[in-house]
Amino acid sequence: MSGKPTTPLLTVDIIIEVEGGIVLIERKNPPPGWALPGGFVDVGESLAHAAMREAKEETSLDVTLVEQFFAYSDPKRDPRGATASVVFTARATGEPRAADDAKNVRIYALDELPALAFDHDQILDDYRRWRANGQRPPVMR
Repeated sequence: MSGKPTTPLLTVDIIIEVEGGIVLIERKNPPPGWALPGGFVDVGESLAHAAMREAKEETSLDVTLVEQFFAYSDPKRDPRGATASVVFTARATGEPRAADDAKNVRIYALDELPALAFDHDQILDDYRRWRANGQRPPVMR
């Protein structure tokens, strides 16, 4: 093998549970739309720390991570290029406020979600199924 290997970029997404639903952000940068809070993991940063940092940066909420939900790695999940995302569930209290690269932030009930960016509709479908009957997403899609 010659040269540096090309691999997907590592990201985290956070399903933040609050009174009344989950927290979504409206993206300030392309691709546009509503999304779970999240972003790229920095070099030297753990996945858990990245999730807590991204949640705070985008929603102004201090979160408590509950568990690592699942990992998503479809090469087409992000139109900007291949990424692999580790999704966490978290809880928070307080009033979310948009910050960093979030144009807006809003709490949505799981049955009243807007159109979502990336593969976040799939992530939240899996999350709803897991909350309803404990069924995890299939390892292979």
